[in-house]
Amino acid sequence: MKNEKNTTDFKALFLGSKSENLNLFKELINNSYEDAAGWRKNFHSQDREIITSFDKKTKEFIDTQSKMEEVLNNLSSLLRGGSIPWHSPRYLGHMNSETLMPGIIAYFEAMFYNGNNVAYESSPATSKMESEVGIDFCRMLGYDPKKAWGHICADGSIANYEGLWYARNFKSLPYAIKKAFPNLVKGKTDWELNNMSVDDILKLLENNEDKWDAIKSHSVRHDSENINKLGKVFVPKTKHYSWLKAADILGIGTNNVIPIDVDKNFRMDITKLESEIQKCIDSKTPIMAVISVVGTTEEGMFDHVDKVIEIRKKIAKQNAWFYYHIDAAYGGYTRSIFLDEQNNFIPFKDLKDKYEEYGIFQNKINWPSQDVYNTFAAMGESDSITIDPHKMGYSPYSAGGIAIRDIRMRNAISYFATYVFDTKINIPDLLGAYILEGSKAGATAAAVWTNHQVVPLNISGHGKLIGHSIEGAFNFYNHLIETKKYKINEVIVNVHLLTNPDFNMVDFVFNIEGNTSLIKMNELNQKIYEETSFVEGDTYINTVLLSHTNFSNEEYGEAPLDLLNRSKVEAKDFEKEGVNILRSSILSPWLYDKDISKYFNDIFDKSIQEKLMEIIK
Repeated sequence: MKNEKNTTDFKALFLGSKSENLNLFKELINNSYEDAAGWRKNFHSQDREIITSFDKKTKEFIDTQSKMEEVLNNLSSLLRGGSIPWHSPRYLGHMNSETLMPGIIAYFEAMFYNGNNVAYESSPATSKMESEVGIDFCRMLGYDPKKAWGHICADGSIANYEGLWYARNFKSLPYAIKKAFPNLVKGKTDWELNNMSVDDILKLLENNEDKWDAIKSHSVRHDSENINKLGKVFVPKTKHYSWLKAADILGIGTNNVIPIDVDKNFRMDITKLESEIQKCIDSKTPIMAVISVVGTTEEGMFDHVDKVIEIRKKIAKQNAWFYYHIDAAYGGYTRSIFLDEQNNFIPFKDLKDKYEEYGIFQNKINWPSQDVYNTFAAMGESDSITIDPHKMGYSPYSAGGIAIRDIRMRNAISYFATYVFDTKINIPDLLGAYILEGSKAGATAAAVWTNHQVVPLNISGHGKLIGHSIEGAFNFYNHLIETKKYKINEVIVNVHLLTNPDFNMVDFVFNIEGNTSLIKMNELNQKIYEETSFVEGDTYINTVLLSHTNFSNEEYGEAPLDLLNRSKVEAKDFEKEGVNILRSSILSPWLYDKDISKYFNDIFDKSIQEKLMEIIK
């Protein structure tokens, strides 16, 4: 294969499923420890030592040290016996995998310094790193890094809360302006106030920065009088459960979160979304926000971001507007595979040549579709985006993130505590004033920052890692298509795949040939899951590990009926039972290789054959 570019070799950046890079890892970890220990020694080196040689010889010291060693040995035993082997390609379950070695080492080293990124004075080094990571997010996700802003948070749920927090507050600001400074919105009706865009509001206040505090004192954050005027939040039925939590926490009410049906490919049905939006406009019902998912957690599918943008432009002619947030916790880093080394979005017609030039795929992969490409091309037109470094960023837990299109948007949610934030001091960023969290680990910022420094967030670096994951998923998907069935004595068990994946999630079911009962098919897949899932106390019992989920009629509507039809089971019990799905998120950086993939697919087949033999017997 043609590959003229000197791209990242990820075999040098992971510890390895068999700790193949252990010596390098130990050397780098030891260097980190030595540097941190030296930092302590060299801070006013003239100071006397507090723990003396005499202290170390006392019975109490020795007994305490022995107790610590005993507990740590026990900890090691518990971790080894009760942890999930994410690092192995045998693990085909949740969204977790190998983490990049530079991030692990950076986290370890930064823990010695115990930075708290809530305030710059308690973490100057890691606060600066977090600011730079925020710029990385913005650039990668399609925002102008000179105008946008982003930061790390605990996880995607916290980022989603922040996204809806922005939507709620911005929707309430025009009413607050009317109360505080009525001349600024003189003559506007309630409908016009409710449909002012983020840009409209920011433009209105760009020469009135001193008015923000007075306006916020009349907004929904202080006065809940107008919260019922803010409108509906539309989410796909594939939404993450955090959106209902967010509506609860922010006082919006879960009854105002309106789920939109998904199509047979498990993407939000754009026709139904547009219909619901038009109903709201016709009845003068405000719309607070629309949420798209780029990387659904159950199916790995990408909603049509470009088409939601088209709807927003279309309804502007009716003087209507909604805040637009993208939940790309899972899929956000995928945008790196579309960026060239200058971080420009690559034209669709050039993608295949670029992928060959950079060795993104080892074999011919029919990816991406035009739909997927259009989604990632349009992301920069949204208002805010959730992204999780601890998923496709291959960083240690817990590392979520959010990016906003315009840094001035922060004013709508800001809080300043004088004991933490001194606004008179010129520092790089008053991070904690603009986020939902308080204290937060500087070690997380160090880990993500280091990964981004080592692995460029474009086709030459992280894009190649994303390509490995996608190709690994396609290898597994194609293997299941080719296998199709397992023969257990005289019984034939067929494999049915949910959908052609947008990303690296492969969902499937098993059904005994001739069975038309959904209940029996569900029982079979539940038993397979139980036989291939984590067994507490011993992670070595199962040769492969799978995950599972259930698609209910309430959550998914009619979308799963296509799978039931192909599985040749009757749908009469679907409304009551849902359908049990086996779910594999292929984050492994190793399964892109055909030989390695075949080795582990053979292990999968042998394991499934054995489990089916036991279950059917």
